[in-house]
Amino acid sequence: MPATRRAFARLSLLLSAMALAAPAWAQVSVDDAWTRATVPQQKSSGAYLRITAARAAALVEVRTPVAGSAEIHEMSMVGDVMRMRAIDRLPLPAGKAVALQPGGYHVMLLDLKRQLKAGEVVPLTLVIEDQDKKRQVVEVQASVRPASGNAPAKPDHAH
Repeated sequence: MPATRRAFARLSLLLSAMALAAPAWAQVSVDDAWTRATVPQQKSSGAYLRITAARAAALVEVRTPVAGSAEIHEMSMVGDVMRMRAIDRLPLPAGKAVALQPGGYHVMLLDLKRQLKAGEVVPLTLVIEDQDKKRQVVEVQASVRPASGNAPAKPDHAH
């Protein structure tokens, strides 16, 4: 076989393998991504979504250009008070949707750089880590919903 044909065959084989391998571990889908609108001078807001990973993985980081930082949080009742705390990773069981929603797991957008207005779109970068510590970046566009949106405010909300 001439050298050119061998090189072409190797390249074809390599590209085919890459095409098959790239989505094999990752296959992460995200839907219903949204953030809560803010009022002028408000410095934080929540971001919510539903995320499903084909293989066991974890959400380990969230970034966005509209905030100084973004943290993954969980909420729980401590006595009569709803408490929120940052967590390092959110497990994503294989094939099961994990909901980040008001009153549960969610993303806190901290040190907002501007007001988030209903109807806008906020870019979120999700970093997913598999069991072998390989990371995948998933870009998401979250719609901004009115502050009175999906869930009632929690009067006993505390950090």
